[in-house]
Amino acid sequence: MSTVTQSNLQRALGAADPIWGGWITGATLLGPEEFARAGYHYVGFDAQHGYLDDADVAGMLRRIEHLPLGTAVRLPNADAAPIGRVLDAGADAVVIAMIESAEQAAAAVAATRYPPRGIRSFGPLRASLGHDPADHESRVSVFAMIETAAALAELERICAVDGLTGIYVGPADLAISMGVAVAGATRDPQALEAIGRIHRVATDAGLITGIHAGAGKAGRVLAQLGFRMITLAAESQALRRGAAEHLREANE
Repeated sequence: MSTVTQSNLQRALGAADPIWGGWITGATLLGPEEFARAGYHYVGFDAQHGYLDDADVAGMLRRIEHLPLGTAVRLPNADAAPIGRVLDAGADAVVIAMIESAEQAAAAVAATRYPPRGIRSFGPLRASLGHDPADHESRVSVFAMIETAAALAELERICAVDGLTGIYVGPADLAISMGVAVAGATRDPQALEAIGRIHRVATDAGLITGIHAGAGKAGRVLAQLGFRMITLAAESQALRRGAAEHLREANE
């Protein structure tokens, strides 16, 4: 019997536009919960640049299992084994970095689907997921990260990949690949033109568009461009900003 039909992330995307996310780069007991208390819709766990392994991600996912908070895990590539492990631990979505071709995007999708449609191995680690493979597949969202000039050249083909949920833009690497300073990743006209094109092509293909904003003001601008899933800040940024504000108040 089916027990899971929609993930928290899917429910959030169906109820709000845009949805706002926080980012987790290190193992923490409090970070995801505090983002939830602040009203964020989802958290992303960074297993590409962050100091997180599979066990760290699984433990944090288990801790927030009963919170109405969407979850996504960023992974460095479309390797099927790590993708399967974070999905078995209950992640709502995977965000696969550095996708530059339709073939890489298709490999990412295949890693989230069971045979004969994919190559995922069956092994759920959370009782709440149930044992229906169709449910496991239907609750999973797959985002391909577009973050290089090479990916821009393949954008239409990538967006046409069957089973892809959305496109997630990495502005910093995209800026670097275009010869734009990282500081201007969401402000430079050339970078903004590329970001806007990604959104238009993905939206025309029926995909959800997500992006790393890095700050609330940038998030507002990107929401006005039409992005639906916007990551505002990492836990370290939120802690530093809050700590600095307390210090400023104390020194007034």
